[in-house]
Amino acid sequence: MAIGMASFTFNDATVKFVAEDMNMGQVMLVRSVISTVLILALAWHKGMLVPLREALHKMTVLRIIGEVVGTVTFLVALVHVPLALTSAILQALPLVVTLGAALFFGEPVGWRRWIAIIVGFLGVLIIVRPSHDGVSPYVLLIVVTVIFASVRDLATRKVPKTIPVLMISALTSIGVGIAGIGMIGPLGGWTPMSLTNTLLLTLAACCIMVAYHFIILAMREGEIAFVAPFRYTSLIWAIVLGFLFFGDLPDVPMIVGSVIVIGSGLYTLYRERIVGRLKPVATTTAATTSPDGV
Repeated sequence: MAIGMASFTFNDATVKFVAEDMNMGQVMLVRSVISTVLILALAWHKGMLVPLREALHKMTVLRIIGEVVGTVTFLVALVHVPLALTSAILQALPLVVTLGAALFFGEPVGWRRWIAIIVGFLGVLIIVRPSHDGVSPYVLLIVVTVIFASVRDLATRKVPKTIPVLMISALTSIGVGIAGIGMIGPLGGWTPMSLTNTLLLTLAACCIMVAYHFIILAMREGEIAFVAPFRYTSLIWAIVLGFLFFGDLPDVPMIVGSVIVIGSGLYTLYRERIVGRLKPVATTTAATTSPDGV
């Protein structure tokens, strides 16, 4: 998860830089074409290509929808919102994933973790800073990104293990590319690409390929409550890259809100580990104790 989030953030910084010369639809299409070719070549080399009818499981399709909508909303907002601010709002994703796992998967969440989730959402409000004039629509798009990214992560848990990770990554990349095709016209049409931008989008494609692969592995193989908090490492990369390439620095409300959100997420991890240790003890006690308590 840590490697995946670093790769995603480097991709975000590269895309934000390239978007100064072309619209996001073109960026999505070019990046997806390059990443899809790379992923399919690697999948073919490793013998991980499977028939579409097998790969397009309903949970794979749901994951693709979550990724596509999340990518579109995020990239449209990324042009107008500082990199560190987008990353700060995205730190709420582990809390939303925990909430979704409780509501849709029936995973137990005690009152302490419910309070932590509520406190975390209050931290998001501090970051977003709604006022009498409302909230920037681009900031709201990042909130939409969080919702659909949680759909993606939860669906990943239910994708059959028989479908190779590289196949899921390839289908996801294709879905994002198709969305990019639909956005090029409305966003101003095709712009001739320089060699520098082509190389940068190739770099972004490599980053996104690594990110897809490692995040899918993390969400499929690791416990959600343990893996999800490692997403917080992306905030460090976002602050560093935002300052180095765009001159952005987080302000006090963003720092305070981020600390609250991350603290809430880490507490949910702590409670999950406590509950996980207690469950085997409770099961053993119930199995070895007779009805009269002897």
